[in-house]
Parts: sequence; structure tokens; C-alpha cells
Amino acid sequence: MRLPLLPSVPSSARRWLLPALLVPMLMLPGPGAAAEPPPAAALCAPDQPPGQWLAPTAAAPRLLPAAELLGWMAEAQAVLLGERHDSAEDHRWQLQVLAQLHARRPALALGLEMFPRRLQPVLDDWVAGRLSEAEFLRRSEWDQVWGFDARLYLPLFHFARMNRLPMLALNVERGVVAQVGRRGFDALAETAREGVGRPAAPPPAYRQMLAQVLQSHAGPGDAAEASSAPAPDPQALERFIGAQAFWDRAMAEVIAAQLAREPARLVVGILGGGHVRDGHGVAHQLRDLGVQRIGALLTWERGESCQALGETLADGLYLIDPPRDDAPPRLGIAMAPDAQGVRLSAVTPGSLAAAAGLREGDLITEAAGRPLRSPDALRALVQRQPPGTWLPLTVQREGVVRDVVVRFAAALQ
Repeated sequence: MRLPLLPSVPSSARRWLLPALLVPMLMLPGPGAAAEPPPAAALCAPDQPPGQWLAPTAAAPRLLPAAELLGWMAEAQAVLLGERHDSAEDHRWQLQVLAQLHARRPALALGLEMFPRRLQPVLDDWVAGRLSEAEFLRRSEWDQVWGFDARLYLPLFHFARMNRLPMLALNVERGVVAQVGRRGFDALAETAREGVGRPAAPPPAYRQMLAQVLQSHAGPGDAAEASSAPAPDPQALERFIGAQAFWDRAMAEVIAAQLAREPARLVVGILGGGHVRDGHGVAHQLRDLGVQRIGALLTWERGESCQALGETLADGLYLIDPPRDDAPPRLGIAMAPDAQGVRLSAVTPGSLAAAAGLREGDLITEAAGRPLRSPDALRALVQRQPPGTWLPLTVQREGVVRDVVVRFAAALQ
């Protein structure tokens, strides 16, 4: 039986925010107030002002007062902020939310997907003020372990340092997740798991979503070809799902351990959106570890259709501006230096790189006909690329040299 809750209350918040409903009359519209919220189409319109929160519901999204939402989040044990790793707007939003939660709940820790567990001492040294910014990036092996533009993340790191907030290295080594994906959890020696326990079985909806992701990765980046690609091999699919669950579990365990040490501290997780959406990823593993009060927040671009949003997507969606036409172009990749060029450690789905057919693990040896020496060199070349032009790349993949062309969209007139 479901309680007759207010329509603006997100579904996942309903499990643990019942005290907020003890005075429902205070939240009902008064005389002369609008009885009906704006229709979903209006909330999703391109001219809808940014900086507003939407509450996904079964029928249609509704506007949600920021003070209410952030008040609820401040009562959680963990709040997960999903991101697109290369989106400057997402990182600005994360910093804003972090600051508002800190104002409400000063005892706060910042959990970061960007760092594997072995780098926890480096994060401690940074927060303690023992490292310069350059030393921190060098000792944390930023280009090797993450590779997205550090300038997007540094405001978050400085906020934690200025306020002496613990920074938690949530991740494991990328190679460990890859081994689980190749061999399965049981085939991996316990000493090679970095202490990660057996994940809880992923929900069916998460399995279905991951199957679609794996199928899309089978194509060269073209949406039509990916949609017509054959279904993935069942064993490969199980290993892929197992690797994702292991990855989610690893991050959930660090958050749960912090809460066990300091139950009064709120942990704010900075994670990729795929680990946050619909509560399937890290939140699912946290619940299996006994953490129940979990908030989940994401951004949503103005003008992007939200007619079919399900009520489980997140507790709140923050309306942001889409990328500006005059913003420097981004490939949507994470890069690490290599003796022969630049190695791709991640490719963002739907990005220019993905559309060109670039994949994780590719080695880019030449750009625009010249040898590529460093990630910074490629980043600078991309940012100088005029709209409507092509950037040819020479790529090595599994011993085969390929020519790849990245096409930059023309400027709008």
C-alpha cells in the first residue's frame, strides 16, 4: 500500500523522508495559488530557464523547490552526484550542490570515482595542505588513472581542501575491473580483487541496460549500425555485467566503510551518471551493504525531451544549458600518455570520438598528419579546430593501423 504522498516528493526519497510529511498542510497551495504545475512539455522546452530542479514522477516531471530537495539530501547517509566526465556544466553543478550540502551538513566527505584505492594517501596529503596542485596531479597519476581534463575537477578538489573535507578514493585499478570482465569474479584470485567482496546480483532492469550498452559498443560508433548489430554473446554479456557490478561494489564498499567509521558524516559521491541512474549501480550495492538513506541527483539539458522520464531515474534533475555553440570542442575522451602517442582510457558514449569510431584502448599516434606527443597536444589541437572541419587521426588498435576522421559540427547561423 502506498501513502498518499505529495506529487513533488521523489520516489526514492519516500522510503526515508517520512518525517517531512508530518506537516503536509504547510506544503499545499494556498488560496489563489496555481493548482496544476506546468506541463512536462513546458519544463522541457529550450526556453525554460536553467537552474531549476525537476522531480521525475510516473506521469510527468514537476518543478521541485531547491530548498526542499537539498534539505532532504542533507538528511541522507550518501548522496550520489552523477556526471558526464567531460561536461564543464556538470562539474559546475556538482560544486554548487556540494557547497549547499556542506552548508547544511558540515560533517561531509567527498567520494571520488577518479582515484583507485591505492592513492588514498595522496588524497590525504592534498587535503592536509602538504601538496601543491602540480604535485597532487603528478602523485595522483591523473593522466594515467583518469585522463579527463583536470581543470574540470580541480574546483571540487580545492573546495575539499579549503574546508578540510576527507576525500575518498572510491575506485580500484582499471585492470582489475577488466580482468573480472574477461574471466569473471570467481576466476580472479582473492588477493587480486583489492579487497572487493562479491557484488549483489544486479537488478533485471540494470542487466537490460548493460546489454544495450554492450551491443552499442559492438558497432563502430554509428548509431544505425550499432542498433542492427547482433546480440552479444551470452557469456560475454554475463562477464560484462559482472564487471560493472564489481565496479559498483568497489565504490559502494568505500562509502559504506566511511559511514561505518563516522555514521554522522554525509558522503557525497562524484560518479559517472551510469553508476547513479535509476538506483541500479552504486546505490543498489550500498543497500546490500546496509546503507538505506541514499540520494541520487543528475543534470538534464534544457530542451532535451523529458516526456518519458521514469520516476526512478533520480531524486532530482537539475536543468542545465546545453553546450554552447562557441564553446571549445571536446572529443569526449580520457587520455593517458604513451611512448608512441596517446592512449584512450575512456570514450564517452554519444561523443565526437564515439561517432568517429574511437574506442577505449586505442592508441592515437598521429593527429592532422603529425606525430602526437602528449594528451595536452591533442587537447590543444582539438580546441583550435574550427567548426565544420575534419581532424584525421592515425590509430593503432590490436596491432592494426587505422585512419579515423573526427567530424566537427558546423557553427549554427
